[in-house]
Amino acid sequence: MKERCYRVGVVGSSFGGSVHVPAFAAQGRFEVVALASPRHAAEIAAKRNVAHAFASVDEMLDGVELDVVSVASPPFAHHAAVSAALKRGLHVLCEKPFTLDVAQAEELVAAAERAGTVCALAHEFRYTPPRQALHELARNGHLGTLRGIEITQNSTTLRADSERPNSWWFERRHGGGMTGAALSHVVDQANWFAGRAPVRVAGLERTANVARHNDGETFTSDVADGAFATLDYGDGLVASVAVDATRAVESVTVAVHGETRTAVASGPDALDLRTFVVDGDETSELELTPQPHANLAAAHPNLPPFVTLLDAFAANLDGNPASLPTFDDGLATQRVLAAIGYRV
Repeated sequence: MKERCYRVGVVGSSFGGSVHVPAFAAQGRFEVVALASPRHAAEIAAKRNVAHAFASVDEMLDGVELDVVSVASPPFAHHAAVSAALKRGLHVLCEKPFTLDVAQAEELVAAAERAGTVCALAHEFRYTPPRQALHELARNGHLGTLRGIEITQNSTTLRADSERPNSWWFERRHGGGMTGAALSHVVDQANWFAGRAPVRVAGLERTANVARHNDGETFTSDVADGAFATLDYGDGLVASVAVDATRAVESVTVAVHGETRTAVASGPDALDLRTFVVDGDETSELELTPQPHANLAAAHPNLPPFVTLLDAFAANLDGNPASLPTFDDGLATQRVLAAIGYRV
């Protein structure tokens, strides 16, 4: 029996065009038939061989028959796009950060429950082999009783001497900055390792470089270039999570600490990590199964884990169990981000 092919409309032409459209095409169970974006829809649709281009989500929903809407627009547009798709009874994949605030996230969780469709968040980094290995070690008791989770992501992209064009990304009211862009991924991973949402949160956002420069232009940023939090999960488990884009080097550390062993993955970026298990006697590097769809990395480094996420999404659409980052997970993350100051 031939498997069903799901018709997809993608919202957003930037990351939507460079990752969402090719990822759905590569996975094999989807056909991207439409792209919606206010300025570049026609250009990107032609480049990516997408049949229909629309200036808005509503025009797309009125103009073509869809099974899935994949939302890759900026954060300030997530709530409206997801709401519109759910009112039509469609399945939804939404980029992070889920929304601008907790109230919006709660509304979308309720709307998804009413729609009864498959709804997921695009936390593709869960699907990298090092994080899959750490999750398995944490959840199967191999590390002993869990006591700590540590995730730190450092980059150079927002140092005072780094240039980046002015856009919505530097405006708090539009959901810009490192808290939504990066800490949302990190908090999701910590909650996933813990197997639950935190019961207490303490932390802060920080803007070290308010004045930004690009190609001779000077402008002001009011968003976080660093975000830091401590998460208390109860029962003696605490996580420390941080993202900072003002550092001298690029580095990522993801660690889960138990009473008998620590599992740690580290490297220069989120997709280039080596994985180790450490106890009192030795340190052992793990030989991990290669990343599925690794051949797609040449086109975009996020494609292999993103397509693996879509494998799970397709399984859920077929009615088969497969682990996905849910809207409830997104709400739990949104509450953490709000607790340290991420809200309009």
